[in-house]
Amino acid sequence: MTSAEGLTRHRQGPARHEGPAEPDPDGPPAPMPAHVPLLPGTTPAAFTRLNAGAASRAGVSPAKYAGLLGMSPRYLEDDRYRPPASTNIRIWELLTLHVPWHEVSLRMAEESALGALGVWDYLITQAPTPLEGLHDACRYLATVADAGTEVMHVEQTERHVTISHVNAADLSDEVASAIRAYALGLMRQRIGEAARRPVVPVGVVLAARAPRDHRALVDLFGTRAIEFAGPVNSITFDTADLIAPQPHAPGLSDLLRRHAEQSLTDAIPLHDWLDVFRSTLRAAPDPEVPTLRALAQQLSLSTRTLQRRLEEHGTTWSQELQALRREHTLRLLTTTDMTLDSVARRAGYADPRGLRRAVQRWTGRPLASVRGARSGGIGVAGGGAGGVAPVGPGGPS
Repeated sequence: MTSAEGLTRHRQGPARHEGPAEPDPDGPPAPMPAHVPLLPGTTPAAFTRLNAGAASRAGVSPAKYAGLLGMSPRYLEDDRYRPPASTNIRIWELLTLHVPWHEVSLRMAEESALGALGVWDYLITQAPTPLEGLHDACRYLATVADAGTEVMHVEQTERHVTISHVNAADLSDEVASAIRAYALGLMRQRIGEAARRPVVPVGVVLAARAPRDHRALVDLFGTRAIEFAGPVNSITFDTADLIAPQPHAPGLSDLLRRHAEQSLTDAIPLHDWLDVFRSTLRAAPDPEVPTLRALAQQLSLSTRTLQRRLEEHGTTWSQELQALRREHTLRLLTTTDMTLDSVARRAGYADPRGLRRAVQRWTGRPLASVRGARSGGIGVAGGGAGGVAPVGPGGPS
């Protein structure tokens, strides 16, 4: 371990910058397109997998977090899903009960091998310069974190670039300190991978009390220039280190941005238990009508408990099946070239006349009008399994 000499307590706020702020030569990063969801309250399955793996290796019993929402292998192993942010916070709480927060930060950074966090990693490491990659990392933060509570900023001057990180979630001091230090350490790690060499920061400011032993933080940041008790968490680099061109494939950054946007558009958020239930319900093969008993078994619940849970969320098994039938039918009409006879049979109607009446009742439009709306569909939206948004209680029958 490196010596901790030279560590100081914060005195004057975040690292200062000499001279007026200079604009990015390429202009400020473009905002996220309005049609791309930020999915607040959720985090990617890749991040949840990372947390669970770190917790297991730290000695936390999997039994303490395996029952949390979104922890089923079905969700963890499919990157379309986004478990609740609360699940990840609980895992970090368990980690900090086993290991001091500053060691948790280092362990998490060590777990975060390049690629473990998906497209976000490559937005940074495959950009023409590390600075451009940082702007993309801030713009697409939702691909790796809960964009409802986490924010990252990049401030550039002629001499320095400072990355600030804020996590506004309701966190204990230990968890907040661990997550914030990890976020800055991860940025330093990715910048080094982008530059193909170690990049030592000018300094780090942490909004945390100084621990007795700083060695884990020195290893995390690669410097002893760490200040504590600051108002904002930040890490500062020499501008020259971040604007140097790095090997990259022309056009790759644009491709990665589009991939990031598509991954957010196609994501299936699991905010709460009802989201988990609906995603399980919609995972059944289209020709099959799931039974209450089968769904209850998949969710490790009794049928009575499942019915009670649904009532607590203001819906019923019958309403959910009706919503599923409606969504499935509209998806077939708007995204396939199946004949009306075939759609009617798949949807459980005796003939197209019943199908026409149902579509008119659901949408207020004739079937021909709905069938003609092939670009996007009527009542069909991203957000549910198979590209179908959940329908709440009181939906059409």
